[in-house]
Amino acid sequence: MNQRSSRPGVTIVLLLYSNEIAIQFLPYSTSILNLVQLGRLRVDVVIVPATTGQLGVLPGHVATIAELKPRIMSVHDGNGVTKYFVSNGFAFVLANSFADLIAVEAVPLDRIDACLVRKGLPEFTKKLKSASTDLEKAEVQIGVDVHSALNSP
Repeated sequence: MNQRSSRPGVTIVLLLYSNEIAIQFLPYSTSILNLVQLGRLRVDVVIVPATTGQLGVLPGHVATIAELKPRIMSVHDGNGVTKYFVSNGFAFVLANSFADLIAVEAVPLDRIDACLVRKGLPEFTKKLKSASTDLEKAEVQIGVDVHSALNSP
């Protein structure tokens, strides 16, 4: 016998492309479970790093569009919290209870080497001071931004 929780949840479907991951949040239901066989995870809330601050996505959330910034995305479910580093992209929360997160990179935090992150920020900061062209400055600034985001709590 299937038992369903009375608490609302969402289902995350990961759509893998060659250079991006689209994460689609759907209302949790048995009909969705029958349609989606892979990449399904029931969660209670997803905290998204938007440029305007943290955005909590819940079932039935009001429609909104948010630009993602390089930070940690937290997926909260009954077993705890799973964290992912997302580089940048957009979150589209639609009125029909769908939310699409389109990110260039989405990496589970436990796959990131903390020692390399700690070393990377001073290295990129030093390179930024010596960058001479606009292109070099932009490329190095991305490294500073990513390492700063990964070093933040």
